[in-house]
Amino acid sequence: MGRMIVPHTTPVPGTPRTVRKAVVPAAGLGTRFLPATKATPKEMLPVVDKPAIQYVVEEAAAAGLDDVLMITGRHKRAIEDHFDQAFELEQALAAKGDAVRLDAVRDPARLADIHHIRQGDPLGLGHAVLCARRHVGDQPFAVLLGDDLIDPRETLLSRMLEVRDRHKGSVIALMEVPAEQIHLYGCAAVEPSGEDGVVRVTGLVEKPSRENAPSRYAVIGRYVLDPAVFGVLERTPPGRGGEIQLTDALQELATGGTVHGVVFDGLRYDTGDKADYLRTVVRLACARPDLGPEFVAWLKEFTAGLEDGGARRERRVA
Repeated sequence: MGRMIVPHTTPVPGTPRTVRKAVVPAAGLGTRFLPATKATPKEMLPVVDKPAIQYVVEEAAAAGLDDVLMITGRHKRAIEDHFDQAFELEQALAAKGDAVRLDAVRDPARLADIHHIRQGDPLGLGHAVLCARRHVGDQPFAVLLGDDLIDPRETLLSRMLEVRDRHKGSVIALMEVPAEQIHLYGCAAVEPSGEDGVVRVTGLVEKPSRENAPSRYAVIGRYVLDPAVFGVLERTPPGRGGEIQLTDALQELATGGTVHGVVFDGLRYDTGDKADYLRTVVRLACARPDLGPEFVAWLKEFTAGLEDGGARRERRVA
């Protein structure tokens, strides 16, 4: 019925995946979306008809990651409930014979084995990743940030996992951004690797000024990390903003030559920004076969009305 549900997948036989676990930090307060996030986790804000965090878990499952750990905090119970069974609701939908909505309700819990722990203190992304140490153990793992949505038609995470399988170490996702925006991101110094779309990362700086940025390659919210990062994070002091920065730990690993970057030029949506959040909803709604045709037609009419100064809207009111 047009719902973009990504089925749980497994690696092709004969090509065992060395990375099976994903960590999704979801403990942020969502202050940029107040008052909507006063009682609702920002990760649960709807993007069309699914919460943003479900797209992230679907992406992990599509790449063959069948064990997902969510790092949550206080007032995040709604996330746990969303990825759990809803017995009474499922019974009611089954009694009505509403198979479409019943599948939609059941899908989140079937994507992967999903676990939850709480980050007691909001000490930054590096600290959130460190909270996953006991669950991850000595295995490589992926980190997917909930504010960054990668279009479901892209294969960025699978590409990163392939690079990790070949090169070991850690792999980060990079996107070239305008120079005037680099101060909003972690920034990577890079050199060619000899492989198309893959670079060696020689250094990282958290949110540098335009003048001090080593490149225009911004770190976006996808990582495949070697477990060695935990030992580095343990001794990483608070950095920018008084928080333990994952970028600082990766900088130490990069100096040892064990970090690669995958350059991504596909569709990415930043749902942590209000304007980008709205653009994300519009773009994904337009891509839906069940909503797109009607919505696009309305959107064209609506924007045409804006271009003629609202005259069309005024005529309808009259």
